[in-house]
Amino acid sequence: MADKEKKKKKKEKVVEAPPAEAAPAPAPAPAPEPEKKPSQASRGSTKQAKRTGSNIFSMFSQRQVQEFKEGFQLMDRDKDGIINKNDLRATFDEIGRIVPEKELDEMINEAPGPINFTMLLTMFAERMSGGTDEDDVVVNAFKSFDEEGVIDSERLRHALMTWGDKFSGAEVDTAYEQFEMDNQGRINTTKLIELLVASPNQEEEGAEAAA
Repeated sequence: MADKEKKKKKKEKVVEAPPAEAAPAPAPAPAPEPEKKPSQASRGSTKQAKRTGSNIFSMFSQRQVQEFKEGFQLMDRDKDGIINKNDLRATFDEIGRIVPEKELDEMINEAPGPINFTMLLTMFAERMSGGTDEDDVVVNAFKSFDEEGVIDSERLRHALMTWGDKFSGAEVDTAYEQFEMDNQGRINTTKLIELLVASPNQEEEGAEAAA
């Protein structure tokens, strides 16, 4: 009897351990954010950049690209693939023109980034697409040699035989026969420009007057 009571008391002392708490359920994964679509403006600028980069060379003939490349290589004096202000200054110095720092800065700042060969072609393409008159291009090119209304014929000869679509000495001589020069070999800038941009009718009238 005593043994049964002892066993009963032992059973009463046994307390069932509480069940282990269940591990907390993992927090639900945040809902994925909807993919942001580029705005119309960014899509447009991206397309424009791709179009410019991929098609810029197709806007020029192979001959034009080659001429631009030769000119770029001549201007890139330090051969780092970028035309900077020092390159421009050295180029103008070679043809005998002193260009102020402000003007050099303005030329460099026309480009939205470093002027590598592709950037140079892009700038030419933009000028062409903007409808720049070929006569204006010619006039501005010759005005760069102007000094107080006259152009040094030897400087111009050197440039014509060195840059771009190079002239031969005989071709320069033939062209010079049509230019008005003083006894010091200086070309009258105004008369030269009038000759270069003369309309077909003006050329015919001039030929008739000379006949």
